[in-house]
Amino acid sequence: MGIEKAKNYVGGKWILPEHCEWLDVHNPSTGEVVGQVPISSRSDVDMAAARASEAFREWKNLPVSRRVQPLYRLAAMLRENEEEISRTLTLEMGKSLPDARAEMKRAIENCEAACGMPMLQQGRNLIGASSEIDGEVLMLPVGVFAAITPFNFPAMVPFWFFPYALATGNTFILKPSERVPFTMQVVTRLIDKAGFPPGVFNLVNGDRGAAEAILENPLIKGVSMVGSTNVCRIVAEKCARAGKRFQAMGSAKNHLVVMSDARIEDAVRNMVTSCYGCAGQRCMASSAIVAVGEETYRNVCDRFTEASRNVLVANPLDPRYAGEEMLMGPVISRKAKDFILGMIETGISEGATLALDGRNLVVKGCEKGYFIGPTVFTDVKPGMKIHSTEIFGPVVVILKADNLDSAIDIINRHRYGNGASIYTQNGYYARKFKLETEAGMIGINVGIPAPVAPLPFGGMKESQFSDIKAQGREIINFYTEHKVVTERYWPER
Repeated sequence: MGIEKAKNYVGGKWILPEHCEWLDVHNPSTGEVVGQVPISSRSDVDMAAARASEAFREWKNLPVSRRVQPLYRLAAMLRENEEEISRTLTLEMGKSLPDARAEMKRAIENCEAACGMPMLQQGRNLIGASSEIDGEVLMLPVGVFAAITPFNFPAMVPFWFFPYALATGNTFILKPSERVPFTMQVVTRLIDKAGFPPGVFNLVNGDRGAAEAILENPLIKGVSMVGSTNVCRIVAEKCARAGKRFQAMGSAKNHLVVMSDARIEDAVRNMVTSCYGCAGQRCMASSAIVAVGEETYRNVCDRFTEASRNVLVANPLDPRYAGEEMLMGPVISRKAKDFILGMIETGISEGATLALDGRNLVVKGCEKGYFIGPTVFTDVKPGMKIHSTEIFGPVVVILKADNLDSAIDIINRHRYGNGASIYTQNGYYARKFKLETEAGMIGINVGIPAPVAPLPFGGMKESQFSDIKAQGREIINFYTEHKVVTERYWPER
């Protein structure tokens, strides 16, 4: 039995690129090769853009009520095939099956939200804008859009973008991460059956070269991207120079603030899930805990470290553990593991206390996998590299603040502002926190304040390089051109 090879999907056809290099795709739990992905060339991207541009001519004129019909069918097929997609996702990404299933539910929610486009894309009218003059705002599709998506949510993140783009009358090109191409292979097979005209949705696999070709192709009018802040800055600059619309959602260091009145047992249980789900490889993972007051700090350090010690780390596809809600799998690659190990060494050299060391963990039967156990640093000071850096792994730092103002100041001085949460029963604390904390997504007694599909998803400061966030009603402004009409009619003579 040969190794599965991922294909591109362009103009309604599955295409195996010719004369391209192939990259091995590994199961991060075992290190085994599970398939290969083509490194598509600039010509492959250009062909997809051309097909998408051709399809746009008719797709944009289709009534919106008809444009959403394939999305209704797609949502139904995603539900029917949820388990197959979840297992594919777990195989190539390494998150637990419960996490993969939860990701699929968010993908389906976004597909359903985009089905409301007949209501969401309505324009505005102002009768009597001036004397016998009326004003009207039309929300019209723009053209070809593209998304460059990351490895950590190979199903959900594409659905932040393409359902809304298609429903508003645009056409689309998706470039998934070359490390996890097979999740979208399964999803695209369903898209192929959903009834979209050829060229409306296109899938191009590849690495940085394909991403650069997307940024530089003149037929592509806008790009959405999720990745590191350093790459987001490059994407934003290139798009700005080329006159393209862009959304570039970057790195994070999400903080959890624990007040003295918090329900500590519930908070610790919630924090463990937030910090170690997906092995800490998510933009909404919490990796910094700020305890307010000496007693609260000591209590949090002791309880959180002990709870972290009991987190199950295993192959998420091991039948013995497949149903475990709080199972932590591997990180995505050897390179990622080496970076995380280096950051742990940095924390030690900076003088932080390594309260729990996950470096030498070995999962039986998965000795070649990329596993790191839960790791906790205490006595961490703001500005230490382990606090300022997005480690993107199961490493948590715990800081102490004298009061809520100091805790908020720690968050606001950080370069990233994706998400932040507070654990408290005090309404005054909660209100002050949500108004003064500089983060795009705020949680109250919620470890992962990720908004549901109808609400916008995105951060602040160096976590977001765009004015419009992902998903929900707001993203419609990204995918439409607002044409303003001022009109007057004189009586016939």
